[in-house]
Amino acid sequence: MRRVVRTPANSLLLGKMPKGCQLCIKGAKLVIFVTGLCKRGCYYCPLSEGRRDKDVVYANERPVKSERDIIEEAELIDALGTGMTGGDPSMRLRRVLSYLWLLKRRFGKRHHIHMYCGGELSVGQLRKLMRAGLDELRFHTWSAKPVELALRVGIRAGVEIPAIPGTFRRTTKLLRELDRIRCPIVNLNELEFSDTNLSELKARSFEIKSDESMAVKGSEEFARRVLEWAAKNTRLNIHYCPSALKDNVQLRNRLRRRAKNVARPHEVITEDGLLVKGIIHGLPEDKLTAVCRRLIRSYQIPKELIVVDRGKRRIEMAWYVAEKLAKLEPSLKFALLEEYPTFDRLETMLVPL
Repeated sequence: MRRVVRTPANSLLLGKMPKGCQLCIKGAKLVIFVTGLCKRGCYYCPLSEGRRDKDVVYANERPVKSERDIIEEAELIDALGTGMTGGDPSMRLRRVLSYLWLLKRRFGKRHHIHMYCGGELSVGQLRKLMRAGLDELRFHTWSAKPVELALRVGIRAGVEIPAIPGTFRRTTKLLRELDRIRCPIVNLNELEFSDTNLSELKARSFEIKSDESMAVKGSEEFARRVLEWAAKNTRLNIHYCPSALKDNVQLRNRLRRRAKNVARPHEVITEDGLLVKGIIHGLPEDKLTAVCRRLIRSYQIPKELIVVDRGKRRIEMAWYVAEKLAKLEPSLKFALLEEYPTFDRLETMLVPL
């Protein structure tokens, strides 16, 4: 008798976990947002206004202007693989193929690449993906037909759908079809509220799980019920991914990987992979260099512990240097800062000193 188990990442698993998920949990997968274009119009789509229906490309949080951006971002997180998402990446298949060739050429055949797909693909398209080295193809679909075709061509394929309370009959019907074709990958994701799907989900009487989570109430219980059913009635491998896994495990691990490659001597890496430092802000841009040099000279501060950041129009330094200087330089505005080690350097905390 097969059993549903809770993984160390707090997901639910029946059978074997797909390699793409294993690397994703480790934070070892580069995420390429291939395009925001998609024809499906799913009411539960959580894609942001900044990306939905827009033909834009991102590598993690970095806007992609050239192939160099993709390679650099992969190297900064020591990526062992890549996930291509959207939108529907298949709407820009030439772009996907060029990225596949690029990544396999640069990092080798062992660099694991999975791709999401919202529509059906032809035999010709599937063969192109296979020749380019695609390792996993995950369809957002409620039909086994596109999966069956991909498997016949020779691509390891499966489905990834949300765990929607109230759709037990529809979901188990799909699972029976997938079991019949010996589908190797089934992923269920916890249904989530976002700014863009809020009205659609509320119109269907879904509720928010808790004050700490934007997940849909009952989605995880529904997923467990489906997995328990599948354990008795199918041979499928099914992985349920809760929304908390993305933030508390996957993102944190990716931030840690990137932080150790981008942190400068004046920045301290926290347990969550964020960067902590001190700053002087509020100075005119033409005064930054002069003030920085004066502080180095006056207090004999090692040059690697205090630098000018022209992009942010501030002086940065080790947090303990900022705490000492704040008492000695009352005319300057000091603060402690915490930020993501990502390309956009999102600030999460600012504490004036």
